[in-house]
Amino acid sequence: MITQDSIEALKARLDIVDVVGSYIELKRAGSSFKAPCPFHDEKSPSFTVNPSRQKYHCFGCGAGGDSINFVMEYEKLSYPEAIEKLAASANFTLHYTDNAQQKKRSNLLETLNDWYQKLLEEKRDAMAYLHERGIFASSIERFGIGYAPTSPETLRFLEQRKLPTAEAIEQGAIGRGEEGRLFARFIERITFPIHSTSGAIVGFGGRTITGHQAKYVNSSQSAIFNKSRLLYAYHLAREAIYRRREIIVTEGYLDVVMLHQAGFTHAVATLGTALTAEHLPLLRKGEPKIFLAYDGDKAGRAAAFKASKLLSMSGFDGGVILFEGGLDPADMIKNGQIEALNALLHRPIPFIEFVITESISAYDLQDPKAKETALHENIAFLKTLSPLLQEEYRPFIASKLGISPSLIQVGRVKNTAAQPINFSHHDIWELSFIKTLLERPSITDSLLDFIDGSLLQYHGSEFEAALRGDLKDPRLSALMMDDRIRTFEGDEGLKQELITFLTAHYNRELKKVTTQNTVSFDQKSYLIRQFRDKIERLKKGELVPLT
Repeated sequence: MITQDSIEALKARLDIVDVVGSYIELKRAGSSFKAPCPFHDEKSPSFTVNPSRQKYHCFGCGAGGDSINFVMEYEKLSYPEAIEKLAASANFTLHYTDNAQQKKRSNLLETLNDWYQKLLEEKRDAMAYLHERGIFASSIERFGIGYAPTSPETLRFLEQRKLPTAEAIEQGAIGRGEEGRLFARFIERITFPIHSTSGAIVGFGGRTITGHQAKYVNSSQSAIFNKSRLLYAYHLAREAIYRRREIIVTEGYLDVVMLHQAGFTHAVATLGTALTAEHLPLLRKGEPKIFLAYDGDKAGRAAAFKASKLLSMSGFDGGVILFEGGLDPADMIKNGQIEALNALLHRPIPFIEFVITESISAYDLQDPKAKETALHENIAFLKTLSPLLQEEYRPFIASKLGISPSLIQVGRVKNTAAQPINFSHHDIWELSFIKTLLERPSITDSLLDFIDGSLLQYHGSEFEAALRGDLKDPRLSALMMDDRIRTFEGDEGLKQELITFLTAHYNRELKKVTTQNTVSFDQKSYLIRQFRDKIERLKKGELVPLT
């Protein structure tokens, strides 16, 4: 058992606003914070987080407790599991009453990062690349930049340091191939340690210098690493963000390093993924203005459009800065164009204005039907905004389309824009699985040997609709539009998710059959053997067929 002193020490280190705010978007309400309750459906926020008492309470459904209770309820974990997850994210060592159970943290990622930093000093081509990009030695040290060698070298280092293999796999430092062979996740890459908001290393980003097809890679998803909730260098930028009430969001690690180097210490970056609804709780902290500093190419504009739409609909203030001509913030700083960069950062295009302009630019306004479609699209966007903003931006849309503002009738019609699905926290895995099938239909047939709709506890009918390819089903349409529901990345990531889900399913079935009195002894023995065999095979990393 975990000692009570250890639990109390962990609680003293945790901030409930940070813990809850990493899962849901909190808004300040006086000395407390409020949000729609994640444990039941509601329209008016009745869920309150009190930082002085370090407690949360929902006046609608009665849910309440401390940080540990919240993680237990939200992720459906046991009390010890929730404590261990919070301890891992806070880089805190737990103590146990039984020394045999002691799980002293090995500080594996920190140890690995120290080694990567020493290797960088010896790697001339990696150092030459960083210096060529204009990065100072002081920035290399401040951001903990390092170098990951070949896979055998990393595995040998972990073995020599007696760092636990299971923990290395769990934390995404190494992986295991289909034949059980271990491999390092980062091979011949410049490494950028990624930290939680508390400052603990939770993963890495890696940039190839050997021409590997994937220029950048990140740690795999784990209990402590979710790239859709993290922002690179947020732990270094937080003080400046709170002081200035501004945050610059870029697309790359080097942009952040160079911006900090030039004095823009409120810069962060997404981790190789688009800005999503899961980032909003972190962006909301300190209530800063958000400035998106993105590339001006087609991909950058598309990412800025999607992010601007999300941020404007969520009530954020700020705007977009696009870098044209193939330059990015890092290039401008390296070229000594800091004044020009500063001027750019002070002339952002407001989010709503950017969304409208980009939306209309996609249509041929010489074509009356295309112009009409553009009009309807922008009316739908206006309906996601407050009445005041709707009225303010009607003339702007009219001028862009070259029509009379009287044609833009938003009215008091109920918002018809696609709404996020109302889901409870225990539905998220099933929705993510279904969304993955919708986005990657080619994998469906290969999965039907292992899972069917009867195994899903909440969304079996949506699963069946997805198998039929019924994309007109409004539930599937809403699911595809809901940015809060992530998809599982890659074949290996999907496999691991399925293994976790199926293990939990067969454990439930095993528990059910052991308490059954309606079947014969022989039948019960047979079923128990079947379920135990499947669970053992799943633990070994093998997907097992349904029959």
